[in-house]
Amino acid sequence: MNDPSVHPAIPRADFSLRRIAAMVLRYWYLLRGSWPRILELAYWPTMQMILWGYINQFMASGSGGGSGWVAQGAGVLVSAVLLWDVLFRGQLGVSVSFLEEMWSRNLGHLFVSPLRPGEWITALMTMSLLRTLIGVLPAALLAIPFFGYSVFALGLPLAAFFVNLIVLGWSLGLLIVALILRYGMGAEGLAWIVVFMLAPVSAVYYPVSILPVWLQPVALALPSAHVFEGMRALIFDGILRWDHLAWAFGLNALYMAAGVAVFLYAFRQARIRGALLQTGE
Repeated sequence: MNDPSVHPAIPRADFSLRRIAAMVLRYWYLLRGSWPRILELAYWPTMQMILWGYINQFMASGSGGGSGWVAQGAGVLVSAVLLWDVLFRGQLGVSVSFLEEMWSRNLGHLFVSPLRPGEWITALMTMSLLRTLIGVLPAALLAIPFFGYSVFALGLPLAAFFVNLIVLGWSLGLLIVALILRYGMGAEGLAWIVVFMLAPVSAVYYPVSILPVWLQPVALALPSAHVFEGMRALIFDGILRWDHLAWAFGLNALYMAAGVAVFLYAFRQARIRGALLQTGE
């Protein structure tokens, strides 16, 4: 039996909301201290919304060929671009907060503190949610005076679409963080390109049936494709497709579990290799 006086027990640090709040506050101060960063968060979603809003109007009008598909659902492209930005901002919110620590070589300082990886993941996801709301909400509100269309008219299903897309963004963000921990800053560029690899098969602006038959199973393996199919069913037919919603939640549970597991494995390996102290710009 070990003698407690020789081998003192290491106090077990439980999951602490205070440490999570402290990390969120740290990232919030970094964001708040730079007004160009806050402006950039809202700038791109707003520009995308305006651009696609006018394309939506043009395609629905007679001068644009009167696309019956677009004309059937007011603001279908505006809704699509706003929801797509939820996925993009969700992933970027996790990746960029992590990269802030890498750029400042702060990981070593963080993890000599009692902070646990699970608490850090929670803080990264919380900050991602805040960054997404700051970026997408102004664009959604501006769509009302610009185009007379409110994405909030989708009602409660909008919350389900939002949750599914941001959770998929978190899963991707954790996967990218794991790759950076494994391969170093050479993998940093993935933070800005990985989500766009999913765009063609997420069927953001067109139905899954447009894709080649062999590619459709790939699309339907993504929660994002089910969200956008569900969004179009709601806008065009006024019905909530529970099957698409169930698939989106089920797939997200699977991908989120995989994302957390891969992140924790990469983090543990980085700790063993001493990479937390060495990786940075």
